[in-house]
Amino acid sequence: MKKNIFPAKYPQGGTLKKMPIAKLTIELEISHAQSLKDRRQVVRSMKEKLRHGFNLSIAELDDGIVWNRATLGIVVISNSTSYLTGQMQQIDNAAHRIATGLSTEILDSWSEILDG
Repeated sequence: MKKNIFPAKYPQGGTLKKMPIAKLTIELEISHAQSLKDRRQVVRSMKEKLRHGFNLSIAELDDGIVWNRATLGIVVISNSTSYLTGQMQQIDNAAHRIATGLSTEILDSWSEILDG
């Protein structure tokens, strides 16, 4: 029988607290991209700037075949749903500002909060 190397640690009282997770999806149009290199430069810059400004996880969600489009996924975790709601709004606003600075357009963005 296998032993669980990461046993669950329960706080006093014996139950785990809920841990809401917020996810934000951003679709970018990089109209000036003439190559995969141009696309990667914009995506890398957007990811680095958002990571620098916020405590979040971010990844590219598409396979990068189309040079002038990209989809980014962002995830934030907290113990407060209201905090996550405000954080997602701030991240979305920052992404729009960064996109403008990179001559890139955000075609769509949407967020969802998953109660853990």
